Amino acid sequence: MTNLLTPPPGRHVPGTTDVSDGLEVQPGAVARQLSFEDLGPPLSEVTFVVVDLETTGGSATADAITEIGAVRVRGGEVLGEFGTLVDPGRPVPPMITVLTGITNTMLVGAPPIGEVLPAFLEFARGAVLVAHNARFDVGFLRAAARAMELRWPGPQVVDTVQLARAVVPKDEAPNHKLSTLARLFHATIEPDHRALTDARATVDVLHALLERLGSLGVTHLDDLATATDPVPPARRRKVSLADGLPSAPGVYLFLGPREEVLYVGTATNLRRRVRQYFTASEKRRRMGEMVDLATRVHVVECATPLEAQVRELRLIATHAPPYNRRSKRPDRLPWLRLTDEALPRLSIVRSVPAGAVAVGPFASRQSAEQALEAATGLGLRGCTDRLPRLPIAGRSPCMLGQIGRCSAPCADESAALTYHEVVAAAAAALTTDPEPVVSELLRRMGELSAGERFEEAAVLRDQLAALLGGIRRTQRLDPLVRASQVIAARWVPPSEHTWIARGTRAAAEARGGWEFMISRHGRLCGTAFGPAGLDPMPVVSALEATAAHVDPPTGRGGAADVPESELLLTWLERPGVRLIAFDSPDGGWATPIRGGAHWLDRVSP
Repeated sequence: MTNLLTPPPGRHVPGTTDVSDGLEVQPGAVARQLSFEDLGPPLSEVTFVVVDLETTGGSATADAITEIGAVRVRGGEVLGEFGTLVDPGRPVPPMITVLTGITNTMLVGAPPIGEVLPAFLEFARGAVLVAHNARFDVGFLRAAARAMELRWPGPQVVDTVQLARAVVPKDEAPNHKLSTLARLFHATIEPDHRALTDARATVDVLHALLERLGSLGVTHLDDLATATDPVPPARRRKVSLADGLPSAPGVYLFLGPREEVLYVGTATNLRRRVRQYFTASEKRRRMGEMVDLATRVHVVECATPLEAQVRELRLIATHAPPYNRRSKRPDRLPWLRLTDEALPRLSIVRSVPAGAVAVGPFASRQSAEQALEAATGLGLRGCTDRLPRLPIAGRSPCMLGQIGRCSAPCADESAALTYHEVVAAAAAALTTDPEPVVSELLRRMGELSAGERFEEAAVLRDQLAALLGGIRRTQRLDPLVRASQVIAARWVPPSEHTWIARGTRAAAEARGGWEFMISRHGRLCGTAFGPAGLDPMPVVSALEATAAHVDPPTGRGGAADVPESELLLTWLERPGVRLIAFDSPDGGWATPIRGGAHWLDRVSP
């Protein structure tokens, strides 16, 4: 169970109520043995089958295998060898005989590939396949399997030529041939173009290459899959920043040399996700630049994905990381509100006091200005002067008043006396039913279209869309923000167990469970998980008792309030979410549900 606003004792959470010392190492984020699903086994525990072939030529479709040699190794120890000549079913070209020493006489009585390949596949079962120039060797093996209508097992393949290109520069070796690398690494076997001999030499080359790759952070099987990617060595070595991170879900923060937050993200597996930034799987140029600057990674483990998403929002709002593209200053988003003066008007503002009539926030200043233009049809004055309740004698109306787009209360006493009715109608259109402004704009769009003034009609269309978008956003958020408390649960199937806190993960893997949340005035205050089959009410009661207190909002436009409220609404609208309690002064959009200890039995999938 997690209280989102008040960190429990001994576990400070950065980016919530106090961030002065919130970047200390997360308690409990200790190194431990990873499972295969995290990073694969360490290379010292991986079984490799190093294979080499001799053939009648270079085409996997037109030529045939004459010899297979393979060595099975793990942890530097040879577990077995496989070697046999193969009857290719055709004469060996003289040039190949000169190269390999394999003659037609030697192949008399040799088994055909139909007998050899199944035995080799059994020898290589469950192992990573290694070859020098693997495309050649694996290509012949796959072609043979296809010709025999055998299913190719699809093992992971490692090419020692590609590994050598990554760690052996040209000033150290003129080329990456097997014979050259064998001499460079002082292999115990000298290759001679015979399959088993070359496979033995390739084993020594493989071990030497893995030793070099280890200094670049290539320590596990998954690392080996990206070891040949074009990643700068300095960046690859930084993979050590992921050492000690948990394999749990949560939020991660990349920190710079002055402990500044460079980037914030979420992950289902923190260690695995962070490690991906140091491989070629990360294609974004800005992220590469960020990783080069990073000196440390801080993580916050989370019980649920909702908690992680909310923490990410708050951390971005608090630290404004330079490499996050998500809005870092939601408090600067514009609103459209009725001003508080004798003759109110619509104004674009960045914050809205409680009780004010306002719509938004809008995604940009431009969209807010479009909405303001659309709302001129409501008859509100468009001038920005602060006007007295009654007009000044002799004052002339502005241009909008002259063309009938404003009732001109600044110059017409009768209009000023009835202006409160215009304001009330505008407030109703903005908060309840926008039909008046919609009808007027649609009418004007129709006239423009009839006159083939399509570009002008499109401008009105965009203005109307901006206004309706702001109204919709306000009407969608207001019930949740007004609600003093919302408690809900979402069924989590076993397939989502990776998001479950470690203490209950085993039960979640077997049976699934319920993800609980509590929000107050549109802010997430707590989250918890309860495995299926257990009484959920103690979890709900504890969540309600420990959730952080949130005062009713004094206005709109807070740092992360709107994005967080929208995140909660999106979660509440997901299929399978059950509303447990909804407490609001005006009833809002739901009826509170309070049941007995087995209330979830009625709604479980």
